[in-house]
Amino acid sequence: MSPELLAIIVCPACHGELALTEGEQVELVCQGCGLAYPVRDGIPVLLVDEARSTR
Repeated sequence: MSPELLAIIVCPACHGELALTEGEQVELVCQGCGLAYPVRDGIPVLLVDEARSTR
């Protein structure tokens, strides 16, 4: 995922900053509310219904 895209997208739930995680399952994790959004085939799925809580 490009750094330019990461700079402009925010959490749809709280508008917090998103951080990209690497590993088996790539996710965008909100630094504000703690929701983790999946990235499928390089495309972030920014739907609150698809997110999981990390807290």
